[in-house]
Amino acid sequence: MLDPSEFTAWLRAQGGVAHTRTARVAGFSKYDIDVAVRHGAASRVRRSWLVGPSASRWRHAAASVGGRITCLSAAAERGLWTPEHQTIHVAVSATASRLESAGMRLHYATGPAPVARTSATEPILNVLFHIARCVPTLDALAVWESALNRKVVDSATLSRVVWRSTAASALSAAATALSDSGIETVFRELMASIGVAVRQQVWVDGHPLDALIGDRLGIQLDGFAHHSSARDRRRDLRADARLVLRGYTILRFDYQQVLFDPAYVIETISMAIAQGLHLAGRPSK
Repeated sequence: MLDPSEFTAWLRAQGGVAHTRTARVAGFSKYDIDVAVRHGAASRVRRSWLVGPSASRWRHAAASVGGRITCLSAAAERGLWTPEHQTIHVAVSATASRLESAGMRLHYATGPAPVARTSATEPILNVLFHIARCVPTLDALAVWESALNRKVVDSATLSRVVWRSTAASALSAAATALSDSGIETVFRELMASIGVAVRQQVWVDGHPLDALIGDRLGIQLDGFAHHSSARDRRRDLRADARLVLRGYTILRFDYQQVLFDPAYVIETISMAIAQGLHLAGRPSK
């Protein structure tokens, strides 16, 4: 007789959701599945989908419409940077219709990577494809660059994909692996909008600068969850002080400022450049 814990472990390895056909291929009989359901190791959703206690609410919602999480939901699950969002993004068959989708954004388009209808996981290329089509360009670029930076995918692969999407093709050509987080991508593009060139991830005095403008204007960008401890804060202040003593100007901007007050960021950088703070030898007044 099947030990329900065996099925629970297998289902957890699938992300908490699996199609009954996938379970059968894995060696579980119909009887095994029925036993697992009776013992609470899984529940049936839409008859053919099995959802375990370990499934996230996103995956549970996707299974309820016979789909897979994609776009920002799948990117967030993979640990990529994403803009704040509440909607659950779900990829469904192009022929699916009349689905109850409260709180969900259903994606009917077909991505570049083939995927079985019984698969509970969306390929990363399809995730990026849906992001390109669904999310504002700057945010989409930030997610793509997060994927490159974390080596979830590489530039060579992206460049060879037949995207069948103008937006995805454009992002494939523009994305780089230099941005550690989405706000670095957004900052770089803000600077590009005023004609200011930025070098990313420049090491000075044994410490990385998120961006360097000219020779001496260093930029540090503090993410949403930055400074989990006072010790981290002191470390950063010490590094900033050392760079100032070496002739650098260091400006820090946080997540809220870059994403929601870009005018302030642009104005501050513009003022610093106007004062020549980016130059190695500042001009005299």
